Amino acid sequence: MKYKLLNFARQIGLLLLVVWTVVSLVTLLIELVPGSPATAILGDQATIEQINNFNLKHGLDKPAFFFSYNEEGLKWHGAANRYMDYWTGLVQGDLGTSFRTDRPVLGMILERYPSTIMLALASMIVAISIAVPLGVLAGTNKGTLIDNSSSLIALLGISLPTFVIGPFLVYLFAVKLGWFSPTGSANPEDIILPAVTLGAALSAILTRMIRSSVIEELGEDYVRTARAKGLSERKVIYKHVLKNGLIPVVTILGLQLGVLLAGAIITEKIFNWQGLGLLLLDDGIGKRDYRLVQGCVLVISVTYILANSLTDLVYRRLDPRIRL
Repeated sequence: MKYKLLNFARQIGLLLLVVWTVVSLVTLLIELVPGSPATAILGDQATIEQINNFNLKHGLDKPAFFFSYNEEGLKWHGAANRYMDYWTGLVQGDLGTSFRTDRPVLGMILERYPSTIMLALASMIVAISIAVPLGVLAGTNKGTLIDNSSSLIALLGISLPTFVIGPFLVYLFAVKLGWFSPTGSANPEDIILPAVTLGAALSAILTRMIRSSVIEELGEDYVRTARAKGLSERKVIYKHVLKNGLIPVVTILGLQLGVLLAGAIITEKIFNWQGLGLLLLDDGIGKRDYRLVQGCVLVISVTYILANSLTDLVYRRLDPRIRL
């Protein structure tokens, strides 16, 4: 019981540390970008009065951090700064208001968040559907033509980036064959092309991982015992070998969810998928909407940490010895 409480406290501490780091780094990087949000949103023709009103409305008239440096030297501002204001709102569950739309950032994120999670999960399903049979086939036929062919496919999947695979799939299945819409997320089938685009690279990594795990597990004593009992080769592979070889694979899946969320930003842009990545790129970074950028990056980071925590629970379930 004591160990569980300590582990839970460690997870909460890690989550808070990541949240603080992400908010601080994003705030710092945004401040280093040249240009003014007021000018980017109001336009170059905005008057000085309009710009001043905009800055006053969104708190941009305050200094960015606790101190600033100018010709007069280092100046301390205390709690009267944008960084402290953001944290005060964050503790209360308020991610701020969008500079461009005047809508709550949290509401805008919640509208797009399900689409991004759906895309990430669909990509993971695609990757697993490809990697498990291909990895098992390669592992059980080590050194054969089947093994070499699967290795070649995996190498191609790792080598080709999403911005190459995506347009290729659009050209082949949308333009030439006309099976899918080239962009958009209005119809259920629109998720197929972006999911395959994201899942291709992950399936390549998982295929190599599953192949290595299967080859390693096939040399264990319990496999020889299972065969000696008269179990079919299919049952030996899928019930015993694959289950014991899944622990490193599950770990990789948990870590790769963060990669999927990051890759989804580019993929959503290619396919015009109305998710969090497109919101971050077009409405956040493109319009210099500080609060929206901070909120999107924060949600992606927290999702990544929660996915890693869930991964811990899954592979402890697969191998109870890890609990010790």
